[in-house]
Amino acid sequence: MSIEILTLLFFGSLLFFLILGLPLAFVLGGVSVVFLYFTWGFDSFYMVASQIWGTMGSFTLVAIPLFVFMAMILERTGVANDLYRMMYMWWGGVRGGLAIGTLFICAIFAAMCGISGAAVVAMGTIALPSMLERGYDKNMALGCINTGGGWGILIPPSILMILYALITGVSVGQMFAAGVLPGILLMVLTIAYIIIRCYFQPHLAPALPIEERASWPEKFRALRAVILPILIVVMVLGSIIGGLTTPTEAAAVGVLGSLISALVYRKFSWALINDAAIRTFKLTGMIMWILFAAHAFSAAYQSMGAQQLIEGFVQMIPGGPWGIILSMMLITFLLAMVLDPVGIMLITLPVFMPIVESLGFDPIWFGILFVINMEIGYMTPPFGFNLFYLKGVVPPSITMKDIYMSIIPFVIVEIIGLALIMIFPQIATYLPELFF
Repeated sequence: MSIEILTLLFFGSLLFFLILGLPLAFVLGGVSVVFLYFTWGFDSFYMVASQIWGTMGSFTLVAIPLFVFMAMILERTGVANDLYRMMYMWWGGVRGGLAIGTLFICAIFAAMCGISGAAVVAMGTIALPSMLERGYDKNMALGCINTGGGWGILIPPSILMILYALITGVSVGQMFAAGVLPGILLMVLTIAYIIIRCYFQPHLAPALPIEERASWPEKFRALRAVILPILIVVMVLGSIIGGLTTPTEAAAVGVLGSLISALVYRKFSWALINDAAIRTFKLTGMIMWILFAAHAFSAAYQSMGAQQLIEGFVQMIPGGPWGIILSMMLITFLLAMVLDPVGIMLITLPVFMPIVESLGFDPIWFGILFVINMEIGYMTPPFGFNLFYLKGVVPPSITMKDIYMSIIPFVIVEIIGLALIMIFPQIATYLPELFF
């Protein structure tokens, strides 16, 4: 059988079973194992086992359950309540101020957690009712929470960046450093959008009445709320960028910081630890099974000779190297609307990375573009995770259609940010080159 037909059957089978709704890990692994057997026989399974064994020996992999555990504890400590009270006092007197403050809190949560769900649930529970009560347009309120929540996978530490580094072989520390300036850029662009729009349409996000605004002494007392979150961020990111710890060791330091946070807020209990541990085991188990399946997929993809075939097709894309990169971005953007980000990484990166490197592009820069696309996928219909996280905590009067409509202008802002990073790669590469 020719490589062309075999490749079409391979990817067609993957697509068919995914459309049927079967779990990604079993589709990716099962189809790959079947094709490996018919291509190379039983001996091919040794290749899969050796690859999996090599990954399981990776010290970096330990960072995933540690960062997940850290996020699960921080989600329940009460940090978000104090942060929102502080932002409410400082930004409430500005048009769109509560939305801007919510974005700041999402950025702080992103720099502490490494996942997106924590900020969305926390702000959907705390900030959304407050904004709606004070006359904010529901699309503005929903959109800023949805957008800010997605930064959890871009602003380091990020579990998705760790997986990208494991799959592509780049440095986790460099990926973390590369995510800082793009994360700040997206936050600045989103805040600028809110300020400009509220200037022309003040009814969308009115400022608090003068009698509800905090005094300067109250504002300065409220700043105590940021001390603990900033301490955790410095403990985790500062130790990595400063070369004091590896990402895995920094994750352990972050867990210590989250436990201190639970003690400070008097939420520490064995029930909290037990619940966080069980949720961590579930999420980590899912990620590990997908990693196993990814190795089977990678082995099948390479053994069939599909890589050379795909590279041949890619070379025919008009526009040269940049046309190829834009095509990859479009494919990733569309996949992110319907598939799990981890699954997309494991399906596309073995195909994309050899091409990206052969074209002379920086894999760190490409990784940031990839992660931003995954972030946009978190907030876009029909299957964006943040949409469903948000739906789970909003009042019954807010429909799924309202949530879908709210993200349109914010997605446009994110795409503008993505374009700026493509045009000016130094936004992503400056810090990795400076520190590493």
